[in-house]
Amino acid sequence: MALYEAINNVAAWWGPVNGASEKVGDEFIYRHADIHYSKHRVTEMVPGKKVVWLTVDSQLNFVEQKDEWTGNTITFNIDEQNGFTTLTFTQQNLTPAMECYEACSGAWNFYVGESLRNLAALGQGSPDK
Repeated sequence: MALYEAINNVAAWWGPVNGASEKVGDEFIYRHADIHYSKHRVTEMVPGKKVVWLTVDSQLNFVEQKDEWTGNTITFNIDEQNGFTTLTFTQQNLTPAMECYEACSGAWNFYVGESLRNLAALGQGSPDK
């Protein structure tokens, strides 16, 4: 599966979602048990190159500031050169100053670095159930 298509198949690499993520303006909700809720709006799509989400609402029940993600932009930039594909993933404001930084960056390392990569390369991700 091509990386761009894999990114937009959020349920196949991150976990069950309510809503859609296939075109600009689509919104979807991701939940992880009772500890993570986030609602995202697709704000930009450049086929084969870029996907951008705006986190329009969030509640992280493992940190003091529960809405740490609200207003964050999550960007997937795809670069293909010489037969190699590189993905640059960025969550704006996910910095060491955020209380969720360690847990959230570790989770992204798994979901983007392993689950999404495997979905794109092998056709099978490892999303939440």
